[in-house]
Amino acid sequence: MRHGQGAGGDALEPARGLTTVDAAFLFSALASGGAIGLILGLIGGGGSIVAVPLLVYFVGVRSPHMAIGTAAVAVALNAVAGLAGHARAGTVKWPCALVFAAAGAAGAALGAEAGKALDGTRLLALFGLMMVVVGVAMLRPRRSPENAGVRLRRDTAGHLLPRLIPAGLAVGLLAGFFGIGGGFLILPALIFATGMPMRNAVGTSLVVVAALGLTTAASYALSGYIDWVLVALLVAGGAAGALAGIALGKRLARSRRALEIGFAALVIAMGGYVVWQGI
Repeated sequence: MRHGQGAGGDALEPARGLTTVDAAFLFSALASGGAIGLILGLIGGGGSIVAVPLLVYFVGVRSPHMAIGTAAVAVALNAVAGLAGHARAGTVKWPCALVFAAAGAAGAALGAEAGKALDGTRLLALFGLMMVVVGVAMLRPRRSPENAGVRLRRDTAGHLLPRLIPAGLAVGLLAGFFGIGGGFLILPALIFATGMPMRNAVGTSLVVVAALGLTTAASYALSGYIDWVLVALLVAGGAAGALAGIALGKRLARSRRALEIGFAALVIAMGGYVVWQGI
């Protein structure tokens, strides 16, 4: 990996794992992946939003752009892994997924370029602000799948396109800019645009998350902003963490809302810290 200046002005330095794979780096990378996987297994999402702060402040990735690019790869791989089960269960609405994903990928490509052009410190501060907003939004009670009894509208594709395309483009811009999966935005956008039930929106959203993550990752990879050794360690740790999270989640099923509130508080606290560091 070469040294130099990144597009956003921050030093394009390799993570420590590319030069000296020491015990501290291995532990922090595997532990971060485990934490991300544990969150995904416990509450079914949200792991990607804590990935960048963990990579910067715990693993020690010096470039915010490198952290975002590396996290985008992990987000895409997690979405692909989760998509397989939903596809087999038939919960994915493929026509809506492909239209939304195509528009979102275009937005993610533009958002990633804008993110890389921004100074790394400012980008990280904006990321922290986004975390605070997302955390506050997560504190609002969500409609349960049992109450989301609407059916997919029988409208023609032409009637749905005016809603799907702008929503996909807007979500893609944010996901590409911050290098996140954007599931917390994709789910309500899909339900608003199509009226599909929550169980279908969850499966369909994974197609979009994978598309946005791959688009963002490709953009950052072309600029050399991905630490592939770190990606492998995150995936390894994430697999173990997800298994533990799923098992623990079954035991704490009755406390799911409490877990979500606790995670939202954690996201707000981490976001506030990131903003403070940026300022």
